[in-house]
Amino acid sequence: MPRPNVSFEFFPPQSLDASFRLWDTVRHLAPLDPTFVSVTYGAGGTTRDLTHDAVTTIGKNYGLNVAAHLTCVEATRDETLAIAKRYAEAGVTELVALRGDPPKGKGPFRAHPDGFADSYELISALAETGDFHIRVGAYPDPHPDAAHDGADVEWLKRKVDAGATSAITQFFFEAETFFRFRDACEKAGIDVPIIPGILPVENWKGVRKFAETCGARIPAWVDEAFTKAERDDRTELLATALCSELCSELLDGGVEDLHFYTLNKPHLTRTVCHALGVVPEAVLEKVA
Repeated sequence: MPRPNVSFEFFPPQSLDASFRLWDTVRHLAPLDPTFVSVTYGAGGTTRDLTHDAVTTIGKNYGLNVAAHLTCVEATRDETLAIAKRYAEAGVTELVALRGDPPKGKGPFRAHPDGFADSYELISALAETGDFHIRVGAYPDPHPDAAHDGADVEWLKRKVDAGATSAITQFFFEAETFFRFRDACEKAGIDVPIIPGILPVENWKGVRKFAETCGARIPAWVDEAFTKAERDDRTELLATALCSELCSELLDGGVEDLHFYTLNKPHLTRTVCHALGVVPEAVLEKVA
């Protein structure tokens, strides 16, 4: 099994305890030499400044290639592009450009009257600056807002045509889900790298709720396995085994890159990476 390239997603802290968790997570995962790490942007742009601070601090203190999430929610075009300019001035060369989620309780997404209407417009404007490698989201299972079967492939094609240079998928539970999506993208003429998003299950109830919100299909066997594992207090063992097996199947199917949604918890991600042969490189010092 080939050693994969790995990348990690973090989210910006909003409290002192959360700050400690973030830096502990970065400290444990940075030695695995990720291709890049990304930092999320809260719903409705609620963590705009926190995201900027986390991105620049991680890059400066750990020397990692950091991709900042950028959305077009609750902001004008000028405000959004000003944020991008700040990143460019800080030396950030990668962005994850997303439509974004509306603030909680505000219903479906509605574009700001003076803002970008969708991710396509945002990507187009960012591409015109020439400042960034632009990563975007992709959905192997139908996005909740997808108008019809195949809409997610069509939408990804539009984003690539607008200037996206790679895509990161939403998480999924079976390798075949990704392979079907990859084949459909190839058939549609999408030729940028599509990186599978991997979510190690730290808390099944939380993941189940998240999956239902974002449209990730939960196979019955997965739900049954975690329900039984919770009764037997063996959730971590099951989560490690299933995640490692999923990654192995993806690698066997030709995948070279894996993107882990860490939720600022390093343990399971690091354990799975070790199982895949991704370990810190030993530094040999000269001895007399």
